[in-house]
Amino acid sequence: MSDKKKEMMTHKTSVGGQALIEGIMMQGPKGAAISVRLPDGTIDTEIRQVKHIKDKIKILGWPILRGPVAFVESMIFGYQCLMLSAEKSGMEDIEMEEENMSKLDKWLNDHMSKKFMNVLTGVASVFGVLLAAVLFMYLPTVITNFFNRLCDDALTNWRALIEGVMRMIIFILYIALCSLMKDIKRTFMYHGAEHKTIFCYEHGLDLTVENVKKQSRFHPRCGTSFMFVMIIISVVVSSAISVAFPDLRDNTAIWMAIKLLILPLVMGLGYEFIKYAGRHDNVVVKILSAPGLWMQRLTTKEPDDSMIEVAITAFQSVITDNPEDDAI
Repeated sequence: MSDKKKEMMTHKTSVGGQALIEGIMMQGPKGAAISVRLPDGTIDTEIRQVKHIKDKIKILGWPILRGPVAFVESMIFGYQCLMLSAEKSGMEDIEMEEENMSKLDKWLNDHMSKKFMNVLTGVASVFGVLLAAVLFMYLPTVITNFFNRLCDDALTNWRALIEGVMRMIIFILYIALCSLMKDIKRTFMYHGAEHKTIFCYEHGLDLTVENVKKQSRFHPRCGTSFMFVMIIISVVVSSAISVAFPDLRDNTAIWMAIKLLILPLVMGLGYEFIKYAGRHDNVVVKILSAPGLWMQRLTTKEPDDSMIEVAITAFQSVITDNPEDDAI
């Protein structure tokens, strides 16, 4: 094998993506490509230039600080792509068919303006964030306090670790239940197509359906891995704080406030690890990435050929002819 071929086989790319409704979004040197399978069977691709706040405020591009900024930006842009894919794939039309609409749906559709509906969607998103905070931050604390009282405070010194385990269990159960939904399962199949396509490119193979199908659907730079790394880091940071300031952990309100305050730090550290994991393949990376890779057995599914075609289309739309342009 030539040196050039060996180099291509180990090429690591910064290109990443997100599974959408009947589509995939990929981000690369040329911007972001949103490829969606239309109701008529064709693939529609829209290219968008993504502007990052770190380009205007340089300090927000520094290590640790760039993590929470990138997370918020990806959440906002990802939501916009998801809504666009729902519109293009025809899902919105199906949901709004007269025979399937409830009386409330009909009234809202006839009387409410698009601006009001956008506001309503924003409010729903806020409630979604609050629900996530309750499920993954407040509930683990409540459960830990309950068992700690049953054990006469014998678990106090292990509070951060137990909360972390509870958070993982709740997260796994939540994803497992979501994966049972038909539409979510298809989205997870597109998620698998995204990972397989990126792996195919990183292995230096031609981007064909047959080559992509042979790749693994478990990728270390996945958002699922990021979530698990964040949980692990939060356990370490929370444990350090509880040991240094033991009185703080005894007050649930204060302890919840502390967990919210350290969240940007946890995001920052998690982001740096995911970037490091994308460039390295050592023992530490394998150990910390393992839970996220296992979890991808739920969040990714084997895609069909049509989904792989969408992933290839999106990927090819954002890369250049020079692999170094999109290297990590």
